[in-house]
Amino acid sequence: MGSPATIHSPDDGVLRVGWTGARGSVFRLALITGFWSVLTLGFYRFWMKTRLRRYFWSSIRPGGHPLEYVGDPWEKLLGFFIAVVILTFYIGIVNLLLMFVSFSLFDGNFAGYLASVAGVVPLWFYARYRARRYVLGRTRWRGVRFALEPGAWGYALRALGHWALTLFSAGILWPRMTFYLEKYRTDRTWFGSARLHQGGTWLMLYRAAIPLGVTLASTALWALWISVLDPILPALSVGWQDVLTNVRITTSALADLQIVSPWRLWLLFPIFFGLIYSLIHYAYVSRRIMACHKTADGIAFASALRPLRIASILTFGNILAYFILSIGVALIMVLMVPLIGFEVLQDMAGIEEDLVFDLPRWFSIGGAVLLYFGIFLLWSVMHATFVTFPLMRHMAETLTLPQAEGLLRISQRDRDDFAEAEGFSEALDLGAAI
Repeated sequence: MGSPATIHSPDDGVLRVGWTGARGSVFRLALITGFWSVLTLGFYRFWMKTRLRRYFWSSIRPGGHPLEYVGDPWEKLLGFFIAVVILTFYIGIVNLLLMFVSFSLFDGNFAGYLASVAGVVPLWFYARYRARRYVLGRTRWRGVRFALEPGAWGYALRALGHWALTLFSAGILWPRMTFYLEKYRTDRTWFGSARLHQGGTWLMLYRAAIPLGVTLASTALWALWISVLDPILPALSVGWQDVLTNVRITTSALADLQIVSPWRLWLLFPIFFGLIYSLIHYAYVSRRIMACHKTADGIAFASALRPLRIASILTFGNILAYFILSIGVALIMVLMVPLIGFEVLQDMAGIEEDLVFDLPRWFSIGGAVLLYFGIFLLWSVMHATFVTFPLMRHMAETLTLPQAEGLLRISQRDRDDFAEAEGFSEALDLGAAI
């Protein structure tokens, strides 16, 4: 693994993780590879994803040495086909049996649809674990491979159990689920011959949930205020006996309603944004806390993630990406006028007739198809440039290894082979992110 001088910083002996990527390079790479994905009707996206990962991985440089991503796009393509065949069997055969049982026993299809959706949930967790195992198995640093032990079905069963317990506790045990699922993954993660360990306890994650708890409590108090203590619509304030007897409000009564202190409705906006931020805060602060308790033999980690910075990245990047998407959708609707008629379009979007040109049918069809693929291409480019790039840069620059002597004792491990690579995550639409 080299001498200590090649691993540690010369001043304090701490191994720092640097970042060398450039936003412009990511934009060009995402635009070019996305363009080829559109031309190939999506087949090139496996190569697009591989090239983007190689760039992002090479930009992360612990101790000045870049990470390597050695995944093969042909593995992803083959894995996708394998997963599609398996899922097709599930959808075609298992769902048919579920519908037959549902109509036979319950005289309807609701039970069959419910059982079908419930059957996909464990596959979703299974796919997430397999995708993580594949990515780690194709990542190297200084020539040494990472790995994740097999255990996808074990992870799926544990995830189902923890989610059931979390829902049963009305979300109070959410930190417990977060900790134990991450511990299951971390304790099965290897870097060469070194096995990682997730330390700490699940109780430490309640610190990350404080903003979420405050926001939910504030929301409950606001709802109590406008509905019971000082109703915003006094005419709708009825007792429990009236509610139980199914009181009906007539149209004339609704017209006579008087809103008391309507400014209180504006409090919905800070409550909504507070809820969004508190969820982001919990997700990333819990990662920071658990990262600081990850260890291996002679190796320790420390993270300094800033939730406000993460929230600003997600807010700005997603607003920009979805703004591009909304403009493209509006243009598609205009081009679809000769196909669906102006009346339908006007009902959908309220577009004035004199704003729409008398477009030829062939032009509308071709333009709509090109715009359809183009807007999603631009959306993916914007997302990679203004969301994925700054997020990975921030996480890399805020991660350090205050103890790294154990890196000198690590040896290589065998390559982890996969039959379906990330196929299930791609087929279940879990593979869009880098």
